Amino acid sequence: MDLLQAYANNSDDDDQNHQPSDLSPDSSPPRLIPPKSAAPKVDDTMLALTAAKAHQSHSKPIDPTQHVVAINPTYDQLWAPIYGPAHPYAKDGIAQGMRNHKLGFVEDASIDSFVFDEQYNTFHKYGYAADPSGGNYIGDLDALQKNDAISVYNIPQHEQKKRKIEKKQEMEEDEAAGGEGEVDPTEVDNPASDVWLMKNKKSPWAGKKQGLQTELTEEQKKYAEEYAKKKEEKGHPGEKGEHVVDKTTFHGKEERDYQGRSWIAPPKDAKATNDHCYIPKRLVHTWSGHTKGVSAIRFFPKYGHLILSAGMDTKVKIWDVFNSGKCMRTYMGHSKAVRDISFCNDGTKFLTAGYDKNIKYWDTETGQVISTFSTGKIPYVVKLNPDEDKQNVLLAGMSDKKIVQWDINTGQITQEYDQHLGAVNTITFVDNNRRFVTSSDDKSLRVWEFGIPVVIKYISEPHMHSMPSISLHPNTNWLAAQSLDNQILIYSTRERFQLNKKKRFAGHIVAGYACQVNFSPDGRFVMSGDGEGKCWFWDWKSCKVFRTLKCHEGVCIGCEWHPLEQSKVATCGWDGLIKYW
Repeated sequence: MDLLQAYANNSDDDDQNHQPSDLSPDSSPPRLIPPKSAAPKVDDTMLALTAAKAHQSHSKPIDPTQHVVAINPTYDQLWAPIYGPAHPYAKDGIAQGMRNHKLGFVEDASIDSFVFDEQYNTFHKYGYAADPSGGNYIGDLDALQKNDAISVYNIPQHEQKKRKIEKKQEMEEDEAAGGEGEVDPTEVDNPASDVWLMKNKKSPWAGKKQGLQTELTEEQKKYAEEYAKKKEEKGHPGEKGEHVVDKTTFHGKEERDYQGRSWIAPPKDAKATNDHCYIPKRLVHTWSGHTKGVSAIRFFPKYGHLILSAGMDTKVKIWDVFNSGKCMRTYMGHSKAVRDISFCNDGTKFLTAGYDKNIKYWDTETGQVISTFSTGKIPYVVKLNPDEDKQNVLLAGMSDKKIVQWDINTGQITQEYDQHLGAVNTITFVDNNRRFVTSSDDKSLRVWEFGIPVVIKYISEPHMHSMPSISLHPNTNWLAAQSLDNQILIYSTRERFQLNKKKRFAGHIVAGYACQVNFSPDGRFVMSGDGEGKCWFWDWKSCKVFRTLKCHEGVCIGCEWHPLEQSKVATCGWDGLIKYW
């Protein structure tokens, strides 16, 4: 009660002046019980020290020179840069002296497999082996002293001789055992019996090779002859294309004029009169000189003052367009019909592809063959890369479904594009010559990144036919493809290479013939030859037939628009004529 009273008085006084009042002398003082812990008293000084040490060791980087690590280091420690004066150019802090590899410091920690096998086998045979971490030995040291520390692989000379003698004695004993007693002849022939094993210890195929058979049987002779014939027909891969002596004849008056200019030099006044193209109406000139059909014609690049023609009479001829209109030079280097021709950018050189499996690179002016290429297959199309800095790169579409890329300077094949399922017919460069489109007898179009033999776009539809001729529109946004179902299809050269369904040019009959398709220089007209000797002209915008000209007897296979004279067109046909309209 006294306690309660005291508490009440205390609280009242607190409220008044916050001063505790004196307790009555009779009341007992308040007792405060100290808190007690039930846990035993532990000296944690060592624990604190250990924790501090561990924390210190975990934060401290590892010394790269030490070989034994007493703690489990953290990832950060292992990859921490080495402290100390680092080399100013060493990015990761590894001093230059510590490096023995471009990625840092590499230490030999492996043991060669031969050394391991040697020590392993020595230990199992003699009971001792070299300790890999130092220069001493482990195992049976008495045996080590007795054997003079030899391993299984360096047996002393006298022991080797001993072994040879023992082997010889064994063999003699075996032979003696084989000779004694009667042997059952059935057992000798039975490979399952011990007798046969003893007799045929050596492999039945061991022993000297028999001499070569000198006489061939009739059957073998016949087969050898057939094989040789086949090889000749195919063209020996060593010889590849058929070899013909290259000849050339100049037909002009003189190779250089009074000013010393070459006969292939373009006239100085040759320039386009205006940008508008017109459809030709009448025949201007006819060049006749090929004894068989003409398979392709190409105007001299940029100027068109000369026209090159490839004939099925194995000859390639170049004709004058502006002045005399005569044949200027004949190039003879193929043994079979010439399939395709292609000028380089400046016209000083050109390529020819023949059915004799050869591709030849000619000098236009002198008629010299600079180089010859062949894979042993027929090239159907040849093209030089149009980039000025890649004029030494030749692409050829072959009859064995490949597009082969050569470096003309070295004569080496630098790339093969092998995805088509049929002979390759055309190669057309698009997208600033970074890509090229190829068509093939497999009725598909494939787009390739130049230099990379992986198809980046594959176009094949059920309604598609083979496309033996493709031409690029002057604005480089469209491709015209001659389809063998008697129409010309237009594809975009943008990313997706889509068929333009609104543009189709039809009316001509080309089924079965690789008639060339082409554009006028201003892109307003599309033209193509056809199987009946006509040359067709369509309007690009309306897709309507503008005009047809009856040009040749038989097939009109090639047509080219003159690069400068806007209303002039050259055509060639299988009647052996080249006509200028």
